[in-house]
Amino acid sequence: MLTDRTTLTQFLIEEGRRHPGATGELNSLILDVALACKAIAKRVAYGALGGVLGAAATTNVQGETQQKLDLVANDLFLRANEWGGLLAGMVSEELEAPHPIPERYPCGKYLLAFDPLDGSSNIDVNLSVGSIFSILRALNPGEHAAAQDFLQPGAKQVCAGYAIYGPSTMIVLTVGRGAHGFTLEPQLGEFVLTHPEIRVPAAACEFAINASNSRFWEPAVTRYVDECLAGSTGPRGKDFNMRWVASLVAETHRILTRGGVFLYPRDTKDPAKQGRLRLLYEANPVAFIIEQAGGCASTGRQRVLDVAPEELHQRIAFIFGASEEVERIEQYYRDHNVAEYDTPLFSSRGLFRTNG
Repeated sequence: MLTDRTTLTQFLIEEGRRHPGATGELNSLILDVALACKAIAKRVAYGALGGVLGAAATTNVQGETQQKLDLVANDLFLRANEWGGLLAGMVSEELEAPHPIPERYPCGKYLLAFDPLDGSSNIDVNLSVGSIFSILRALNPGEHAAAQDFLQPGAKQVCAGYAIYGPSTMIVLTVGRGAHGFTLEPQLGEFVLTHPEIRVPAAACEFAINASNSRFWEPAVTRYVDECLAGSTGPRGKDFNMRWVASLVAETHRILTRGGVFLYPRDTKDPAKQGRLRLLYEANPVAFIIEQAGGCASTGRQRVLDVAPEELHQRIAFIFGASEEVERIEQYYRDHNVAEYDTPLFSSRGLFRTNG
């Protein structure tokens, strides 16, 4: 049944052949990550039958209540990837400090950053969740990585991807030559290439944002959303739909599939914070995938992949999707976040008329 299909293993081998000096170690690491994703997919599919629903009696480094499945998924990632001699260290959204490679295993030449279960708040209501991962080169191959070794701009990534656990399980990844989607064939337990050369549709008629934060938005975001809401009679001349799933993986997958733009901007709710999403575990890998699929990823003020991380759990504003939409939002930041901006839909909200 696979004679006309390419498995993930075959795809990686063919990619490796494009680079005569490749050792196959990156391929092996990606397959270890894929194994962790298969194991997580199985736990997610069991739902209430697996006894892993609900909150755990713990919080993560950001002070957020962890779900039971957050901890299970984190452990599965660690166990699947620590033994192979491919990594010098790992960092996770769920861990305060890097996870050291156990002394009984050799250290390798790569670093792995991951969000083991993105959107875990959706687990109890049976909505799509996922895992996100990013692979960097170790600064000191063969030695245990220090925390600062992971603080590399997203442009330094050699691979990034996510798994989505929905009606079917998929991995979407890039090794710097386009974005490609692989669907898990459950009987064989193999990821099979089903979506080669994914491209973000150029035309957008959907946007994703948490509208409950609208009173805290900066003027550029308010203007963009207002224009979308104005529909065909407004300045955009067409109708838009608004979406919000509260799962970055699900939002990313929808945008890759049918277009649109995602916004989780910096706002005034907590002015000290640069944003809500994590740079290393969420924004960088998704930005790499989106750019490889022909889209754009920005903070509103600069390209995400150019941001130099300052700490492991740094948060950042994140806007991505169809290039034309992201570029429009960036222009609004340049135009309006240094000047007063009144909007017909929210003109009574003086909070928006502030400097960015």
